[in-house]
Amino acid sequence: MREIRVIGIGAGDPEHLTLQAVRAMNECQVFLHMDKGSEKDSLAELRRSMLADHMTGTYEWVEVPDPSRDRTGPEYEGAVTDWHTARAALYDDCLASHEGVLGILVWGDPALYDSTLRVIALMQTPVAVTVIPGITSPQTLAAAHAVTWNRIAGAVHVTTGRRLRAEGMTASDVIVMLDSQNSFLGLDPSIEIFWGAYLGTPDEILLSGTIGSVGAEIEKVRAGARVEHGWIMDTYLLRQAT
Repeated sequence: MREIRVIGIGAGDPEHLTLQAVRAMNECQVFLHMDKGSEKDSLAELRRSMLADHMTGTYEWVEVPDPSRDRTGPEYEGAVTDWHTARAALYDDCLASHEGVLGILVWGDPALYDSTLRVIALMQTPVAVTVIPGITSPQTLAAAHAVTWNRIAGAVHVTTGRRLRAEGMTASDVIVMLDSQNSFLGLDPSIEIFWGAYLGTPDEILLSGTIGSVGAEIEKVRAGARVEHGWIMDTYLLRQAT
């Protein structure tokens, strides 16, 4: 049975790599990277620089174009399933064409808003999977702002921008990821927001305050950074008075 290592590499800082992650990387002979286009070349380069810094043996770097995905249609879950199925076929092709343990370097942690494990479950090739956890962007965000996710005896809800727009605040402390539409702008302006983009990288941007005081600035800064870099990854914590 073929082996796959799914390795969390952190939110952007090369020092987020754990000793466990470095050991797992060195157990791999092939690394598969899904190429998402020139606008995210810097993410591929960061992965390659981590390998250059920590690999002690030889390895292959296999880069394949990420399958297209319908982001505009009404059937969101169906489009995602089709995308995952297409990715699974590429994983199968990689194992058929290359010998050795396959490594997949995952931004953040494989368990939090990442599709790699779901894609592997759709593969035709029988595989044994080892998962290495990684530091997430919400962890990095909280550390950067020197705040906790939850308050004493409180809960924290982790969600997406899509669900925040549909459901609003479902807890007094909410972490939001994958929000391309500044969904916080539709909330009570007295809610506190701790926002960060490019977390853990030299391009890191941090802003905090109430939505009413910094919401418009976040929207402006986010748009400018998106134009400058060609892509943006950000997350934020919302904190409602109790």
